[in-house]
Amino acid sequence: MKFSISKILFSLLFISILGCKKNEKQTFTENNSVKNTIEYASGLSIYKYENYSIVKVINPWPNANKDFTYILKEKNAIIPDSLQKHTSIQVPLQSIVVTSTTIIPYLEMLGVENRLVGFPHTDYISSEKTRKLIDNGSIKNVGQNEKLNMEQLIEMNPELIVTFGIDNNNPMIDNLEKSGIKVLIQGDWMEQSPLGKAEWIKLYGALFGKEKKAKSIFDGIVKNYTKALELVANKKPETTVLYGSMYQQQWYVAKGNSWVAQFMKDAKSNYLWSDVEGTGSLGLSLEAILDKAKNANVWIAACHFQTLSEFENSNPHYSQFDAFKQKNVYTFESKLGAKGGTIYYELAPSRPDLVLKDYIKIFHSDLLPDYTFTFAQKLN
Repeated sequence: MKFSISKILFSLLFISILGCKKNEKQTFTENNSVKNTIEYASGLSIYKYENYSIVKVINPWPNANKDFTYILKEKNAIIPDSLQKHTSIQVPLQSIVVTSTTIIPYLEMLGVENRLVGFPHTDYISSEKTRKLIDNGSIKNVGQNEKLNMEQLIEMNPELIVTFGIDNNNPMIDNLEKSGIKVLIQGDWMEQSPLGKAEWIKLYGALFGKEKKAKSIFDGIVKNYTKALELVANKKPETTVLYGSMYQQQWYVAKGNSWVAQFMKDAKSNYLWSDVEGTGSLGLSLEAILDKAKNANVWIAACHFQTLSEFENSNPHYSQFDAFKQKNVYTFESKLGAKGGTIYYELAPSRPDLVLKDYIKIFHSDLLPDYTFTFAQKLN
């Protein structure tokens, strides 16, 4: 009898201990064996755990005072209590609104463009595939980036809105979150590495349950970019390059650590402002540009013009440059979509391998004699 009572007491104690353990909080312990799947992008990290992923977006705008963490939660996933404070997003997504044209190619590459239900100012989208969805009403125009149509978005109720901020004051983002809509801040536009910018496709792979496909696509882009680098490995950067055009009494050149400057460096050219520290652009006077770049061999102009005469008519001073006189003026911005959107702005960030080939064709045409420009166009 004593033995039976002892067994009963032991059983009750064991059940009680199990009950206590079930009520203990699930805490997150970082697993050092789980590696960040991002290799090139400086502003994105993705850690894949069982049934959920941790996404970190770092420095999404200049001088950002905070980073963002998101939990991508698969069906029946158990999320540790210590991660509950972060925005949780159920994946794979069935509907999404995005606010940057740079995301459109990612969706198309992954074959999920039909899950896009809204976009601000749809005329900016150039892709023919996505334009068909706009034309048949599958994708709604949801206002402007700075002023999204809140009532329309609440009625649409997308599973996620992916947007961006430009500084630490983002009332539109705050209003979206207050309305109960899930919001993810992305910072692909802050990336200065060509491959780092393209690697953001992995975020959309994680959001739509297409991680393997996203990795395969990105690995192909890396392979193509590396092959292009090998083409010019033994070339010397002899071609001197002028970049930019006049805009409101200022001439903006790309700084030496910028995305654009990296392409010109990788294509083995002598970009005349490669020594200017920083990212983004630097505003200079026409006189300063003439003093430094009057004799440049090639001019990469920031313009939509098709011909040299149109270009000269916009500013007669352009004819003073040797690159203009020698008809060596190129632009990446003249190819437009059906509604006037610039194809380069939309597609180039996701296909740096094609951008690099265009630059190599400009500076070392003998290396790619049969290659046709994807983005670049020489002004006639």
